[in-house]
Amino acid sequence: MSQVSLSDLNAADKADFVAALANVVEYSPWIAEGIAGQRPFAGINQLLDAIKAAIQSAAPDVQLALIRAHPDLANKTQRAAGLTAESNAEQNSAGLDRLSEAEYAAFERANDAYRAKFSFPYIVCARRHTKDSILRDFETRLQNIAKTETRRAIEEICRIAALRLDQLVAADDKLNVHGRLSTHVLDNHNGRPAPGIAVELVELAALGESRVIARAVTNHDGRTDAPLIGGRPLPIGRYELRFSVGKYFAARGVQMSDPPFLDEIPLRFAISEPEGHYHVPLLVTPWSYSTYRGS
Repeated sequence: MSQVSLSDLNAADKADFVAALANVVEYSPWIAEGIAGQRPFAGINQLLDAIKAAIQSAAPDVQLALIRAHPDLANKTQRAAGLTAESNAEQNSAGLDRLSEAEYAAFERANDAYRAKFSFPYIVCARRHTKDSILRDFETRLQNIAKTETRRAIEEICRIAALRLDQLVAADDKLNVHGRLSTHVLDNHNGRPAPGIAVELVELAALGESRVIARAVTNHDGRTDAPLIGGRPLPIGRYELRFSVGKYFAARGVQMSDPPFLDEIPLRFAISEPEGHYHVPLLVTPWSYSTYRGS
């Protein structure tokens, strides 16, 4: 998705404006058509507010058609027929293109139960979730009444639109749609940051395979050069950070047992705030370690 500047959108004729924003909301160019006359927009936040207002003020039957324009999640038939590029990328970001058979079966049951109750597809902003958290969200929302789920679906459509708009439009202001996960290793044995420690970030899965989503090595300050996750939402879910500390202490001449008492240290934690900042440091000696949620 190539970016267009907000100033160019403000100056474009209506047809070009609508064409540029046509897929910010799935198969619904009428939204861009409806807000074109509100230009110029002072910032991307104002543009997003206009999109949200158009969706939220639409007639109930129009809102229902908007909801029904979205695909089911992890649906093999729909994927084979072809999703929009945006939906495909969003579902892939949550790992929905590589499900185990058990996960496919769980999604099929959840989709069928949801459609049977509400007569429209379950909609969630997949970039803010892992596979496990989507399945948990399915179960929670199946307990709702139709009016509540209609409202929830509209809220999720607006979240999806915000992330698509963030990718599409370049502006001086920024949307609050990104989170950040960072780490920092402190060598409490020597009283200084620990450089050269290999770090892996693993997304844990209940029904399928866990997957490594980031690898890095700590720098001279004991930090990674870039966040482990940055520039996007932090998917809700369970994670494990793995730190290879045995080689680090051995290289510094620390007397170690064979095998080392601590070689690779796993830290398990959960993320519940996709737009939050999670800092998960490791304070370590050859014989002990601790962590906390920092900022």
